[in-house]
Amino acid sequence: MVRRVRVLLLSVLLLVAGSVVSAAPASAVIGGSKSTYGPWAVRMLVDGKPACTGTAVSSEWILSASHCFYEQAQPVADKRISFRVGSLDMRKGTTVRPVPGKRVGSTADMMLIKVAPMKVRTARLATAGVHVGQIVRQYGWGATCTEDENACQSPVLKQSDLRVVRPDDPRCEGYTAPGGPDFCMEKVSGIPAGGDSGGPVMSIAPSGAETLLGVFSGSDRETVAQAGEVSQQLAWIRSVIRRQY
Repeated sequence: MVRRVRVLLLSVLLLVAGSVVSAAPASAVIGGSKSTYGPWAVRMLVDGKPACTGTAVSSEWILSASHCFYEQAQPVADKRISFRVGSLDMRKGTTVRPVPGKRVGSTADMMLIKVAPMKVRTARLATAGVHVGQIVRQYGWGATCTEDENACQSPVLKQSDLRVVRPDDPRCEGYTAPGGPDFCMEKVSGIPAGGDSGGPVMSIAPSGAETLLGVFSGSDRETVAQAGEVSQQLAWIRSVIRRQY
């Protein structure tokens, strides 16, 4: 059985129901390439250190993975969190911080976080689900190695292409199930790893025309990865963004 791995950084965070932590396989290949586009991509930091990835879905809301906001089953305080936005190089981006007490989780591994207004292009949200065989593109500033993922976080945005496979594919056991909130993907050009959690999984389209299909949440560092499906959470995302806070 492929064991489910939450792609975390710095410390073991709260795991979403049923997940299991295991070491990254020594034979894992990260691969992928540097991104040349991704204005909606957001780098999350905790205590000023790289933690996860996210997506700007409105001028004041970032969508990421819920498990990124917990350490040892305890919520990470808002004052410890910051985001770098507006640049493919996280060292050159603008810093924004959460509005205290304004983060909302879903029944899937997704979290919406309200921040100070951002001057960035926001991602358009998918209204239809993914389909088996579809090639998708994952973005993040996560690990580029498997030995010590904390030590090889990328300062520049990277991407990898993956192919959607059936949720009951044997390789996806422990990741996805038919009718569940997540979809499973197999490696094409690379595999996401620690620090990529919460990052965008996009359709492949001309720059500015792609849609946000998923929120990356886990991989085995070798062949398969998992993401929460945005279309299934679309009503929740829209209701939170429209709500007055």
